[in-house]
Amino acid sequence: MKDEANARHEEEAVIAMLMMRAKALGEKNAEEALSYEAEDSVEFSLAPPLVINGKDEAGLQAWFDTWEGPIGGEVRDAKLTVGEGVAFWSGLTRMTGTKTDGTEVDLWFRQTLGLVKQDGRWLVAHQHASVPFTMDGSGRALLDLQP
Repeated sequence: MKDEANARHEEEAVIAMLMMRAKALGEKNAEEALSYEAEDSVEFSLAPPLVINGKDEAGLQAWFDTWEGPIGGEVRDAKLTVGEGVAFWSGLTRMTGTKTDGTEVDLWFRQTLGLVKQDGRWLVAHQHASVPFTMDGSGRALLDLQP
């Protein structure tokens, strides 16, 4: 019973952290958003470069600056597995908002997060975001898919 209670407590702690992180991302607060990442985090983002090693506050803020107002979000089909000091989250994430050039964004993408518990805090150690692409040789990203 104690193990089940502890497991549930850890799941709740991970979910609470992910919600605070999502709020910071939506509010375009780079410093706050990155406070939920491990110092040596690795990111495979939708945008170049191929890999981001460590926290890149300037890069994240530059991306935030391309948005007018807050960035909306939604999650579907989320799955969370929590172990001893590590956790794994995956789901479909929706990003909505308006870019500074007036372009409206409404994009669903796949997201996977690997988390670690360091000094009593859950932190994102690895994140991967992707969209499918056509397999017809064109390499075109499929940005209009919905769950």
